[in-house]
Amino acid sequence: MSENHELTEQDLATLVDRFYERVRADPELGPVFNAAIDDWPEHKRMLTAFWSSVTLGTKRYRGNPMAAHRPHPIRAEHFDQWLALWQSTANEVLAPEHAAKVLETAQRIGYSLRYGLGLLDKEGARPLGLPIATAR
Repeated sequence: MSENHELTEQDLATLVDRFYERVRADPELGPVFNAAIDDWPEHKRMLTAFWSSVTLGTKRYRGNPMAAHRPHPIRAEHFDQWLALWQSTANEVLAPEHAAKVLETAQRIGYSLRYGLGLLDKEGARPLGLPIATAR
């Protein structure tokens, strides 16, 4: 990983691949994701397209994330674990500035999904509580 290059789709593919391998093995997230995903290679391709669209502006993703998440037994605490895994994986595979960018985007996405799924805590619309940290 060079720290002087622009974020690329290959960087995102590596991040998505490593992240979802961790999700699949996670005791909290694995059961939810493994029950929902039949074709992991295709899911990873779709999520790489999603992250390419939201971080690189490629417009390759054409899905509806809210509709995709609605039918699943997702709890509020899943988002904190999802974000913690995303953060640790991004910090391992991306340059610090790129890890910070995808983490900030993930925090916004997680907040939007929690809001849309009715999973915000009683204090109201507060963002996910994990601080942004890019230290390796």
